[in-house]
Amino acid sequence: MENLTQELLRFFNGFSSWESSVIRASDLTVSEAHAIEVLGQYGQLNMKNVAMKLGVTTGTTTVTIDRLERKQYAKRELSSQDRRVYLISLTEKGLQAYEEHHQFHSELSKQVLGVLTEEESEQLLKTLQKINAEIF
Repeated sequence: MENLTQELLRFFNGFSSWESSVIRASDLTVSEAHAIEVLGQYGQLNMKNVAMKLGVTTGTTTVTIDRLERKQYAKRELSSQDRRVYLISLTEKGLQAYEEHHQFHSELSKQVLGVLTEEESEQLLKTLQKINAEIF
């Protein structure tokens, strides 16, 4: 178990360092980049769904979306079906940032898969899906 803990920490630290270096090249924070990734992947969402997909509170998400709006990466619009709900979507600038950030993630995935056999790649995917479904 100790070996697994060490390898998980090593992977997490390596991934965090890699992601920070990618984001540092822009005017975004890590939390802003993650919100852009969610909005780019799922499209227009309300604040509650953005928060759920990020695994944070709606309060934390509100602060992040406020900053993305100020930087012109995202916009809020009132829902036509429920005037109490704001829907958040990416602006053109936000879509461009999503494409760039998503490309970096795709490149990292290619690097990871490059050191694994096809069987190991399939097993890694299944294992991550299981962990994400049960824990996160």
